[in-house]
Amino acid sequence: QVQLVESGGGLVQAGDSLRLSCSASGRSFSRRTMGWFRQAPGKEREFVASISWSGNTKYFPQAEKGRFTISRDNAKNTVYLRMNSLKPEDTAVYYCTGRSILDSGASTDPVDYAYWGQGTQVTVSS
Repeated sequence: QVQLVESGGGLVQAGDSLRLSCSASGRSFSRRTMGWFRQAPGKEREFVASISWSGNTKYFPQAEKGRFTISRDNAKNTVYLRMNSLKPEDTAVYYCTGRSILDSGASTDPVDYAYWGQGTQVTVSS
Protein backbone atom coordinates (compact mmCIF):
# COMPACT_ATOMS: atom_id res chain seq x y z
CA GLN A 1 0.00 0.00 0.00
CA VAL A 2 1.34 3.41 -0.98
CA GLN A 3 0.04 6.60 0.58
CA LEU A 4 0.86 10.03 -0.78
CA VAL A 5 0.45 13.27 1.12
CA GLU A 6 0.90 16.60 -0.61
CA SER A 7 1.82 19.85 1.09
CA GLY A 8 2.96 23.34 0.20
CA GLY A 9 -0.07 24.69 -1.60
CA GLY A 10 -1.59 28.05 -0.81
CA LEU A 11 -2.57 31.46 -2.05
CA VAL A 12 0.12 33.37 -3.93
CA GLN A 13 0.30 36.29 -6.31
CA ALA A 14 1.05 36.12 -10.00
CA GLY A 15 4.79 35.94 -10.55
CA ASP A 16 5.48 34.21 -7.26
CA SER A 17 7.07 30.80 -6.80
CA LEU A 18 5.86 27.81 -4.86
CA ARG A 19 7.28 24.42 -4.00
CA LEU A 20 4.96 21.50 -3.48
CA SER A 21 6.07 18.42 -1.61
CA CYS A 22 4.73 14.91 -1.69
CA SER A 23 5.63 12.52 1.07
CA ALA A 24 5.22 8.84 0.28
CA SER A 25 4.75 5.99 2.68
CA GLY A 26 5.06 2.36 1.85
CA ARG A 27 7.72 0.37 0.16
CA SER A 28 9.71 0.77 -3.00
CA PHE A 29 9.53 4.55 -3.39
CA SER A 30 13.02 4.63 -4.86
CA ARG A 31 11.88 2.30 -7.66
CA ARG A 32 8.69 4.14 -8.46
CA THR A 33 8.16 6.82 -11.07
CA MET A 34 6.29 9.78 -9.61
CA GLY A 35 4.22 12.50 -11.16
CA TRP A 36 2.10 15.56 -10.62
CA PHE A 37 -1.26 16.34 -12.18
CA ARG A 38 -3.63 19.21 -11.58
CA GLN A 39 -7.30 19.88 -11.96
CA ALA A 40 -8.96 23.25 -12.16
CA PRO A 41 -12.70 23.74 -11.51
CA GLY A 42 -14.74 22.59 -14.47
CA LYS A 43 -11.71 21.21 -16.28
CA GLU A 44 -10.22 17.79 -16.80
CA ARG A 45 -7.22 16.61 -14.86
CA GLU A 46 -4.04 17.49 -16.73
CA PHE A 47 -0.45 16.35 -16.60
CA VAL A 48 2.07 18.65 -14.94
CA ALA A 49 5.32 16.73 -14.47
CA SER A 50 6.83 13.29 -14.13
CA ILE A 51 10.14 11.99 -12.86
CA SER A 52 11.46 8.47 -13.33
CA TRP A 53 12.45 6.34 -10.39
CA SER A 54 16.12 7.09 -11.06
CA GLY A 55 15.51 10.80 -11.47
CA ASN A 56 17.22 10.73 -14.85
CA THR A 57 14.11 11.31 -16.96
CA LYS A 58 11.69 14.17 -16.47
CA TYR A 59 8.66 15.12 -18.52
CA PHE A 60 6.80 18.40 -18.61
CA PRO A 61 4.10 19.76 -20.89
CA GLN A 62 5.66 21.99 -23.49
CA ALA A 63 3.90 25.02 -22.06
CA GLU A 64 5.47 24.50 -18.62
CA LYS A 65 9.04 23.77 -19.60
CA GLY A 66 11.31 26.26 -17.93
CA ARG A 67 8.73 27.27 -15.32
CA PHE A 68 8.25 23.98 -13.49
CA THR A 69 10.88 21.66 -12.04
CA ILE A 70 10.40 18.23 -10.56
CA SER A 71 12.87 16.51 -8.27
CA ARG A 72 12.97 13.71 -5.77
CA ASP A 73 14.82 12.71 -2.63
CA ASN A 74 14.65 8.94 -2.37
CA ALA A 75 16.24 9.00 1.08
CA LYS A 76 13.26 11.05 2.31
CA ASN A 77 10.61 9.33 0.17
CA THR A 78 9.65 12.74 -1.13
CA VAL A 79 9.05 14.26 -4.53
CA TYR A 80 8.94 18.00 -5.14
CA LEU A 81 7.37 20.29 -7.69
CA ARG A 82 8.89 23.73 -7.97
CA MET A 83 6.73 26.25 -9.83
CA ASN A 84 8.08 29.64 -10.85
CA SER A 85 6.44 32.68 -12.42
CA LEU A 86 3.02 31.47 -11.41
CA LYS A 87 0.00 32.62 -13.40
CA PRO A 88 -3.67 32.78 -12.46
CA GLU A 89 -4.30 29.92 -14.90
CA ASP A 90 -2.08 27.71 -12.72
CA THR A 91 -4.83 27.79 -10.10
CA ALA A 92 -5.90 24.21 -9.46
CA VAL A 93 -5.75 21.30 -7.08
CA TYR A 94 -2.39 19.61 -7.53
CA TYR A 95 -2.16 15.86 -7.10
CA CYS A 96 0.88 13.73 -6.48
CA THR A 97 0.88 10.33 -8.15
CA GLY A 98 2.90 7.14 -8.19
CA ARG A 99 3.16 4.64 -11.01
CA SER A 100 1.84 1.17 -10.44
CA ILE A 101 4.73 -0.64 -12.10
CA LEU A 102 8.11 -0.44 -10.43
CA ASP A 103 11.26 0.48 -12.37
CA SER A 104 9.16 1.97 -15.15
CA GLY A 105 9.82 5.21 -16.96
CA ALA A 106 8.31 8.65 -16.65
CA SER A 107 4.83 8.95 -18.11
CA THR A 108 2.34 11.65 -19.02
CA ASP A 109 -0.65 9.27 -19.00
CA PRO A 110 -2.75 9.24 -15.80
CA VAL A 111 -3.72 5.64 -16.57
CA ASP A 112 -0.17 4.60 -15.69
CA TYR A 113 -0.51 5.90 -12.15
CA ALA A 114 -2.16 3.75 -9.51
CA TYR A 115 -1.57 5.87 -6.42
CA TRP A 116 -2.93 9.36 -5.85
CA GLY A 117 -2.76 11.83 -3.03
CA GLN A 118 -5.67 13.92 -1.79
CA GLY A 119 -4.37 17.01 -3.50
CA THR A 120 -3.24 20.44 -2.40
CA GLN A 121 -4.89 23.67 -3.51
CA VAL A 122 -2.82 26.26 -5.33
CA THR A 123 -4.48 29.61 -5.95
CA VAL A 124 -2.73 32.34 -7.90
CA SER A 125 -4.22 35.80 -7.70
CA SER A 126 -3.71 38.40 -10.42
